[in-house]
Amino acid sequence: MLHAECYPQEKRSLPFPERWPRTSKFALSACAAAVAELVTFPLDLTKTRLQIQGEAAVGRYGPAAGRAVPYRGMLRTAAGIVQEEGLLKLWQGATPAVYRHIVYSGVRMVTYEHIRDSVLGRAEDESFPLWRSVVGGMSAGAIGQFFASPTDLVKVQMQMEGKRRLEGKPLRFRGVHHAFVKILSEGGIRGLWAGWVPNVQRAALVNMGDLTTYDSVKHFLLLNTPLQDNSVTHSIASVCSGLVAAILGTPADVVKTRIMNQPRDKQGRGLLYKSSADCLIQAIQGEGFISLYKGFLPTWMRMVNDFFPLF
Repeated sequence: MLHAECYPQEKRSLPFPERWPRTSKFALSACAAAVAELVTFPLDLTKTRLQIQGEAAVGRYGPAAGRAVPYRGMLRTAAGIVQEEGLLKLWQGATPAVYRHIVYSGVRMVTYEHIRDSVLGRAEDESFPLWRSVVGGMSAGAIGQFFASPTDLVKVQMQMEGKRRLEGKPLRFRGVHHAFVKILSEGGIRGLWAGWVPNVQRAALVNMGDLTTYDSVKHFLLLNTPLQDNSVTHSIASVCSGLVAAILGTPADVVKTRIMNQPRDKQGRGLLYKSSADCLIQAIQGEGFISLYKGFLPTWMRMVNDFFPLF
């Protein structure tokens, strides 16, 4: 009885991370992701612009919209943004991107730990098999991305505002808050989740590629080379895992970006694409299969920089 009465006081005397471990990990993960997002955001902006360039379906929507845009590559696209729009425009859309990373990284971390500890469970020797890590990682990534999808939608549309200005089109938003309000008023709650299907698919594929490749490459290096378990091994495994994740996830990312950026009618329905499958087919038919990998290089570079193993 004495122990039961003293326990609440003992618990209150513990440091916050020990009293609320999952909340603490959520906060730390979200903060780390936000900092990484700001540092690498110019790569994300460049990736989005590359994914939109040469969009074949745009030719069906108005005469001015169908003007051909030269494909300039990552460096020339980034330099063009600085020259035509200004240096700070490399961070246009950074605010919703930070919101997105806080939601996505936090939810993914907490969900993964719940799936690992309560749903899948560890083996008898307290190890966690690779296949369970993959299933848990894919599930956690998909759930986290679903919750973060509205912030991704606002981010993509704000990233294209500078291009719209150069093309003489009216800007869609005055800021982040106005973007959320306008999308909600025009398309309702459903409008905020436009493009969530390829977004969730991308997250699941990226997590699968990261987890399986990182673990496999790291174990291969430790068993077959003189390398030790240090930063060099981690870097090599991260580069390889980022490459596989980018190969798997970029096509879904291109589809997601185009669906989120497409013009919509007064009811919030897309004017260019009926669905993710329609966007995929139009891209392949109008631009070729390789168009699904527009923005691949900056995507890979961001994944290598941002990858933090979950286990």
